[in-house]
Amino acid sequence: MTKTIGIVLFPDFEDLDAIGPREALTMMAKGSGGEWQVVLISEDGGPVQSFLGTRYLVDYSYGNCPSLDVILVPGGLGTRKEMDNQKHLEFVRRQGSSCNFVTSVCTGALILHKAGFLEGKRATTHWGAIPELRNLGGETTVVADQRWVHDGNVITAAGVSAGIDMALYLISLLKDAAAAKRVQQMMEYYPKPPVFDEVPA
Repeated sequence: MTKTIGIVLFPDFEDLDAIGPREALTMMAKGSGGEWQVVLISEDGGPVQSFLGTRYLVDYSYGNCPSLDVILVPGGLGTRKEMDNQKHLEFVRRQGSSCNFVTSVCTGALILHKAGFLEGKRATTHWGAIPELRNLGGETTVVADQRWVHDGNVITAAGVSAGIDMALYLISLLKDAAAAKRVQQMMEYYPKPPVFDEVPA
């Protein structure tokens, strides 16, 4: 049976939070001989407009989405509204409760916290949202200096581009290190930015 990775989209999500991991995970899925598939999901099954203004078609709504093996929640400006969207939180909570891995990128960690997945866990988010995640309270240990944090079956990534790093790590868990390396090579993902700086304090 084909296993499913679901990426949950919502208005004003940050494009790279979702599409960076989608690129890596879909490359893995395409080479898996049907073992894996990657799908996009929205609340009503209709197109979703990202923060950059791109409209994305999706595969499923919250109502007809099959059971997921991995769920990925991106972040972005729209996260704050979704934190009060009970349909969104309930979908993440319901699907995530039976997933092998529950993952987020950037401020998607705020959604995971609201849905109850970060209680007693170590987690990270975009550096600019670290105080916000801490202020949500509970027994979450917020880590500010890692590209991704893996605790139990929860994997949270830092901001935006860190989702690609997290996705490659996830591939190493879903398949193996060799599969992750092949995807990295196909993406030519060897970060060497022209401007180097530290994460702001």
